[in-house]
Amino acid sequence: MSAETGTITTKVPARLDRLPWAKFHWRVVIGLGSVWILDGLEVTMVGNVAARMTEGDSGISITSAQIGMAGAIYVVGACVGALFFGQLTDRFGRKKLFMLTLGVYITATVLSAFAFAPWYFFLMRFFTGSGIGGEYSAINSAIDELIPARVRGRIDLIINGTYWAGAAGGAAVAIVLLNKGVLPADLGWRLAFGLGAILGLLVLLVRRHVPESPRWLFIHGRQDEAERIVGDIEDDVEEETGQELSEPGDSITVRQRQAIPFREIAKVAFKLYPKRAILGFSLFVGQAFLYNGITFDLGTLLGKAYKVSSDRIPIFFILYAVASFLGPVLLGRLFDTVGRKPMIAISYLGSAVAGLVLAWVVVESAGGVWGFEAMLMVTFFLASSGASAAYLTVSEIFPMETRALAIAFFYAIGTAAGGIAGPLLFGRFIDSGDTSLIALGFIIGAVVMAIGGVVELLFGVNSEGKSLESIAMPLTAEDAKDGGQGRGGAEHEQKTQDTGSSGDDADDDEKTRRDEQRRARDERIRAREERRQRRQTTGAARYRPGPGRTLWSPRMSVSDPTEPPDVLDDEIESIVRALADHGALNTSNLFEMVHGRYWGPGRFRRALREAVAEGRAERLSRGRYGPPAPSDGSRSDG
Repeated sequence: MSAETGTITTKVPARLDRLPWAKFHWRVVIGLGSVWILDGLEVTMVGNVAARMTEGDSGISITSAQIGMAGAIYVVGACVGALFFGQLTDRFGRKKLFMLTLGVYITATVLSAFAFAPWYFFLMRFFTGSGIGGEYSAINSAIDELIPARVRGRIDLIINGTYWAGAAGGAAVAIVLLNKGVLPADLGWRLAFGLGAILGLLVLLVRRHVPESPRWLFIHGRQDEAERIVGDIEDDVEEETGQELSEPGDSITVRQRQAIPFREIAKVAFKLYPKRAILGFSLFVGQAFLYNGITFDLGTLLGKAYKVSSDRIPIFFILYAVASFLGPVLLGRLFDTVGRKPMIAISYLGSAVAGLVLAWVVVESAGGVWGFEAMLMVTFFLASSGASAAYLTVSEIFPMETRALAIAFFYAIGTAAGGIAGPLLFGRFIDSGDTSLIALGFIIGAVVMAIGGVVELLFGVNSEGKSLESIAMPLTAEDAKDGGQGRGGAEHEQKTQDTGSSGDDADDDEKTRRDEQRRARDERIRAREERRQRRQTTGAARYRPGPGRTLWSPRMSVSDPTEPPDVLDDEIESIVRALADHGALNTSNLFEMVHGRYWGPGRFRRALREAVAEGRAERLSRGRYGPPAPSDGSRSDG
């Protein structure tokens, strides 16, 4: 599609960031975030069925070392796919590519089920990986460009954490598929690969309803389409919430381009943001080595080192996956409140310490297989949050035009360095049967995770709660040339000149009054949001684990930061008017007068508390409130 390009000023990013959480965001999370479920299913599927595939009656002659090789080849495919599809994503758009890459994945994973020789299995794993790798760049860039900034950290971590939901689900189904009493030994593992294709087809249906990224559209000369998409989203959200959206924040001016040369994109990482480049590489190498090494080879490790039978291995995988899933879910909110830098460092350094303890457990056989499993769960509870944060980091800290390729680039080079070496090294260590060598693998993994944590402390970016454009300005952004006078101001000036003094003074006075009221309202909302942010990021509440109430009840929660700000302001206004009209009132009478029972649980108390904090109401005594005292100190209790 051809598009005319020029210099435009747009509020699309601010309009997207100020949206309350709504059904639209759920469609994005389900339609796009499900790639991680597919990846978790694929990677752990090999781990779950690895022991069965190496058995003589499996229908394919393959060894433990070759299983490790298949894992490495899958990662190679993911790296190649990420780079190949990543640059296409930045050039042709997010939606076209996340539909194409999912198609590649579905086709290759179906063909994996028909493997008859190691070389064929390796080939299909390569193409399956390339589809998943392409998904990473297209999906993570689209998600970050559609999710509001204030919750981007926790949403990204939870979405990335669903990798382990797929892993646990695949392991649970594998318990049945690997049961020789249910299915023949040469059939169960083949059906396991078919599960990924079925899930992929379901995801394909959901993705049809996810729009192209409006941020990508306006950069590439399609601002009308971007405005239309954002307008449709806003209409749906207003209809769903029953509230008018607040005014968006600042606009941004960009010079549109249909294509950006690769050489210019490459210069961004290494010349404009060299420290961020080192950060992205370090985070990806650390998590890729540890995670790929363990996940691909856990089945053979349990079988050889702890003599766990192949049909019981999925049970251990489920526990391992559940711990890895709970990490991002329980800690994700802290990446928005405590901050990116401290939480990423804690995740990486904490998992490194736990990894060293795990190595000792392996050498000493402390606690047997269950002692090993318990320490493995502790290690990856922390490591999974760090791994998810690696994707979040590189998708935030580079300009929009390079976002997809930045994800692809750092995933590819980081995973190539750590994700390929990990499975190969662990596969050989496990095949040797020497527990000291297996422990050495965990020690190496701990060291590379520790390096990632240290680099985060040195070069980490405090991007929590910030718009993507403020973290890294688009390459095409230009300073506004109107001297700070926005479009609304220009329109108002022109209208004033046109109307002159034609007798419409009363209308002008009324318009001025409404404008002043709107400005005062906007200022109250802004100050209220600043107070809330201070409470969230400086008080004890910021350390509360869990995803927060954002995802569960966006309109009714007591402390949800994603509610439309006008809702709370309307509630405060009702309280202020009631006190102004009737004077001091007991809390119960005030509650009845403003119909607080219809506001939702906890809403009346919150609005009353904010009214007092803003000086628009005064607490007279326990359970009694009144309007603020006049400047002369007199008061009428009505």
